[in-house]
Amino acid sequence: MNNCAILRHTLAEMRKLIPGTVLLFALISTSCAQKVEPELTDGATVLGTVCSIRIPAGGIALGTRSQAEAAIARAFDRLRQIEADLTVNKGGSQIDAVNAAAGSHAVAVGPDALAILAKGLRYARLSGGAFDPSVGPLVKLWGIGTDRARIPTPGQIATTRALIGWADVVLDQAASTVYLKRKGMALDLGSATKGYAADEVGRILREGGVKSAVIDLGGNVLVIGAKPDKSPWRVGLQDPNNSRGNYLGIAKLVDQTMVTSGIYERFFEEGGIRYHHILDTKTGWPVQNGLASVTVITEKSFDADGVTTMLFALGREKGMALAEELGLSVVMVDDKRRVYMTRGVSRFFEITDPSYVPAE
Repeated sequence: MNNCAILRHTLAEMRKLIPGTVLLFALISTSCAQKVEPELTDGATVLGTVCSIRIPAGGIALGTRSQAEAAIARAFDRLRQIEADLTVNKGGSQIDAVNAAAGSHAVAVGPDALAILAKGLRYARLSGGAFDPSVGPLVKLWGIGTDRARIPTPGQIATTRALIGWADVVLDQAASTVYLKRKGMALDLGSATKGYAADEVGRILREGGVKSAVIDLGGNVLVIGAKPDKSPWRVGLQDPNNSRGNYLGIAKLVDQTMVTSGIYERFFEEGGIRYHHILDTKTGWPVQNGLASVTVITEKSFDADGVTTMLFALGREKGMALAEELGLSVVMVDDKRRVYMTRGVSRFFEITDPSYVPAE
C-alpha cells in the first residue's frame, strides 16, 4: 500500500470518531490525486509504418515526467537510427552497402545488423529455408507495399529465386562483417527489425522511469508492466478479413508482446486474386497454404518478430509443431475462420468475434 493509500485508510478510520477530519481528508485526497501524472502520447512514421508510444496517467514513477518525456524523444531517435542503418528502401544504409558488395567483399556493420541477421539465420536453419534473410531480390521483384507492385513473369521468378540462399550469407561476429557470396544476392531484414526495435524502445522507456506503457510499431505491440490499476492490458488481434481496428479476439498481457504476420498487412489485388508480402522461397510466389495470420505472444518482441513469418511460411501443421517444440504461445487463423492455439494460450486469449471458431 502506498503512502496516499495509507493516509486515506487512516483518515477514513478517524472520520468515524472525529467529524472534523472531513476537510483534512478531502485536502490530502486531492493532494494525492494531483500526483498522478497525466497521459503522455507520441507517434511518428518510422520503419515504414506508423509507430506510437502511449504512457497512461499513472504510468510514470512520481517525479520522473520530464525523464519520461526525454525517454520518448530518445526512443524515436533510436527508431530512426535503426531505420537508417538497416533499411533497404532508402540509400546509404549498412544493409545497402552489404548488398552492393555481394560477390565481391565483406562489409563492416554495426551491432544492430549483426544481432538481427544472426537471429534471421537461426530461423533459416530451424525452418529449412522457409524463412530466409536473403530473400531481398524476390521482395524487390514483387514490389509489394510499394507503387511498383506487379506480378513477375515465371522466368523472372526463376532467375530471382536462384539468388536466394541463406547458406551463402557469411556472418563474422568477431570481425563485425557480413559477406554475400554471390553477385546479385541481397538481404532484407524487415521481417525481424520491428521486434528488435520494439525491445529497444521498451528498454529506453523503462530507463526513463516508465512503469506502464503501450508501444505499437505498426501492429507489433509491446506492453510495459500492467495498466496503472494493475489489470492486464487488453490487446486486440486483428481480424484478417476486415479493416484495421476490427478484432477477432483479445489477449490479456502484462510485460509481454504480441506480433502478427498476415495476408492483410501488405498486398495488392489483380484479377480477383490477392498477392501478399509473405513470399515462398521455394516457389517465388506469395505463400498459399490456407493461413490468414499467425500471432506470437512472448516476453521479448525480438523473439516473436520473424518467428511469425517463419511459422506462416511453414504452414499450419509444421508451424504449430515447431511452435510447440519451442514452447511458443501461438495463435493461427486460417482462411475458413478457424483459430488454432498452442497449449495454454486460451488462459489469456479469448475469441470475441462469433464468426471465428476454435479449431478442434
